[in-house]
Amino acid sequence: MAPAATELSTIAVFVLSLLLAIMLTLKWRNSRKASMLFWSVGMWLFAFGVMLEVLFAYGVYSQLLGNIYLFSVALLVEILALGSMQLIKSRMLKNLFYAYTALITVFVAYSLIATSIGNIVIDGVVYGALPQLVIISSSLATFPAAIVIVGVALKSYLSTKNARMLSIVAGVVVVSAAGTLYIASFPAFLYFAELAGIALLWLGFMPIGKGRS
Repeated sequence: MAPAATELSTIAVFVLSLLLAIMLTLKWRNSRKASMLFWSVGMWLFAFGVMLEVLFAYGVYSQLLGNIYLFSVALLVEILALGSMQLIKSRMLKNLFYAYTALITVFVAYSLIATSIGNIVIDGVVYGALPQLVIISSSLATFPAAIVIVGVALKSYLSTKNARMLSIVAGVVVVSAAGTLYIASFPAFLYFAELAGIALLWLGFMPIGKGRS
């Protein structure tokens, strides 16, 4: 992906994610549902992460910003999963996942403090190998969270037959996976995934026409 295309892509995703975060926050204010609160916070984190990608695209980078970016990516998936957990009736399962999330979040923070990630931005895009400890901690944070998101969303779809849930779960999974795609051979996948993910989330959360809620 050319630098100019990277800049335009990240700016477009940032604007779309920021608008969606604002709209989900307004939805939470009207509904006061805990799930909507977590999902709106998740979208704010996503918008924040993409904002950092915009800065990276324009050459603004430091290891501190890189650490903040990686931490926000892991936290994003966890927060979205916490939103999904609100749809589960079992209080025990919720408390177990709360405890697991808290412990792993601390582990992710420790891994970033204890290691040096160096420069993970090449030619304006996030693309660089991470220390093994960071990979392990991030995987422990994001993989279980992604499983929760997919499982709860599919369960909700089977119960309600609401096609919007499929769009939401697809968008969440793509957005969640996007944060790890910079270690692949084609770093542009990160930005394509983010653009596809935000489009799917718009279709799910903000349907056009009848049935809009």
